[in-house]
Amino acid sequence: MNQEKGQGIARAALRDFLDKLFDCARVKDYCPNGLQVEGCEQIRKVVCGVTASQALVDQAIAEGADAIIVHHGYFWRGEDSRILGVRKQRLAALLAHDINLFAFHLPLDLHTELGNNVQLAQVLDWRITGRRGEQDLVFIGEPERPLTLGEMQALISERLGREALLVGDADRPVRSLAWCTGGAQGYLDDAVEAGVDLYVSGEISEKTVHLARETGVAYIAAGHHATERYGIRALAQYLRDSLGLDARFVDIDNPA
Repeated sequence: MNQEKGQGIARAALRDFLDKLFDCARVKDYCPNGLQVEGCEQIRKVVCGVTASQALVDQAIAEGADAIIVHHGYFWRGEDSRILGVRKQRLAALLAHDINLFAFHLPLDLHTELGNNVQLAQVLDWRITGRRGEQDLVFIGEPERPLTLGEMQALISERLGREALLVGDADRPVRSLAWCTGGAQGYLDDAVEAGVDLYVSGEISEKTVHLARETGVAYIAAGHHATERYGIRALAQYLRDSLGLDARFVDIDNPA
């Protein structure tokens, strides 16, 4: 699809372009992917961010954006569906300013070029050698150069700007690893089955510590937000390059 720079794009055309890019129909998820809140018909300016928080919505309003694209949107399966409180405030702000909201959850994790897992590997100099687990969400690979667990923890902390938590012997070498960004500590079992030295995700649970210690597969929790900034940032650049859209990534700080 060719667009003249600055011309913008029709909402329906951007919806179809993104749905095709992320192959949304193929992915099983627990939230709707694609256009979640309908706004104006012509989109010229886009703000991209990790989560459709009030802070991101406010920033989009301040910048005069026609659309917001995020990884974490709204309408999650199992949550209260009533439009109350924080949900009402966010939706009211979007509707009052006629702003479209697009969200891509697992499709953005899975994408082979723009995905969170691929982009994290690029940031941390990991080579991808395979995938496994539910919908191939768990990526398998190896570091570009030999590192100990302690050195890997330090590298992740430096590159992501957040202190990573290590469960494991800092002196052990890392020859192979698995990872899945965000709240994917539950996939540690897949890393154990893969026989890797280390599993990296965003969050950590109490039981994660015991499983890592008892299986011998080390675990690094690098931050949910910290590990999932890079896919949506890459998407903003992709929209600029491929569609000529005025799209930029806005990083709303989140230490979790």
